[in-house]
Parts: sequence; C-alpha cells; structure tokens
Amino acid sequence: MRYGPTLKKEKNVTDSDPEDCGDVYTLTSIKTDTRLFISHHEGDRSTGAAINLFKDVERRRSIHSPIPVFTSDNWDPFEEGLVNVYGYLETPHYNGIGRKPLPILIPYPSLKYAQVCKKKEKGRVVEVLQRVVFGDPDEVMEALGIDSGGKINTAYIERLNLTIRNSLARFGRRGMNCSKDLQIHSHAIDFFQAWYNLVKPHKSLRIKINEGRKNGCSVLRQWRKV
Repeated sequence: MRYGPTLKKEKNVTDSDPEDCGDVYTLTSIKTDTRLFISHHEGDRSTGAAINLFKDVERRRSIHSPIPVFTSDNWDPFEEGLVNVYGYLETPHYNGIGRKPLPILIPYPSLKYAQVCKKKEKGRVVEVLQRVVFGDPDEVMEALGIDSGGKINTAYIERLNLTIRNSLARFGRRGMNCSKDLQIHSHAIDFFQAWYNLVKPHKSLRIKINEGRKNGCSVLRQWRKV
C-alpha cells in the first residue's frame, strides 16, 4: 500500500537527502479467520521490504503452529521474500561439465502460497486468475477452508488497507497531516494496529449466544470462548 512522500516527493529526492525521504510503501499482513492485524513494514517497494515483513510474521508465529498459508496479489517480491524466509539453500547436482552450479533457494515442502492475478485494461479489471505458487493445490484449498469460500482471494487484506486509509489522516492528506519522519509514521501505524486488534469491534466475528431465557425463566447468559 503506497503512502506517498515523506518530506518531499520521490522525483525531487537528491543524493544528499536522508534515506527516509521520498515515497514510502506500507506492507501489511492479516490472519483472515480472526481478522488479526499481524504485522506491517514501511519502506520501499522491493524484495528486501517483503523479506522484512515475512521475518516479522515468522517471529510472531508460535513454534508449535505450522507455517501459515499465504495469499497475495501477483507482486513478484512477495514470492521472493517467502522463499528467503521459508526456504533453504541447495546446490544442484554437478555433472562434471562447465562451471559448478551455485546454490539456489528451495522453498520448504510445507510452504503454501497462492496468488490472485488481476488483468487490467484501461484501469479496469477484466480477468481474475488464481494461481498456486508453492504447495499442492488441493492441500492449499483445504487449508484455506470455508473462511475463504473455497476460493483464493485477497479481500480481507484489501479491506484492512482501506480501513487504514480511512482511519489515518496521514494516508489521505498531504498537508498538515503529512508524515515528516519515517519512524513516527511507522509508530502511528503501531497505534492503529493496537486499536484495530484490541478495541475495534468486527461485525464479521459476532457469535450468536443464548438469549438468556429458558422455559420462560431468566437464566445466565452463556458465552462462547473464541
């Protein structure tokens, strides 16, 4: 998600300017079944930024839980970032002819990753393709479960990005609310993350409970743990 300029526009940045000047992009991740805003990273639009995001996601994952199923759009750095975090180096077999091959990154067998590829013409989406990049397609669809409606989609993360834009003025205005420091900009998203996870009510997570009556008599409400 693109934020915009920090201190000055990207086209006006010179070699003498600090590194945090220019356009800033925010990468976000969400756990779809609980709507938990897991992590975010602010920086440029590069593979390194994607690697930092996935490293933070991995740091927050319990050692007892499996590698989650990842879904995203077809931005190439996401695929490269996942392999760097959830992969290992392997040297291909050398057949004795020519130079010895260099080690290559191989994703873990348990890594599952799918993409939603949108084809646009004149600014309009004309075709949506679903592609499984890593993992067995049947296992990926089974892991996504009912929550995704049996489809690969990015609706929840897109909704999160829209909520961030609507909630933080610095994402919508370029005047008084413009971020003038990258660290402060990142901390503002930290506050939003805390509010989103701990304060904001999510209507899609509501659970029907007992109405509090049984045979015409009042009884204690029965709450269900989530």
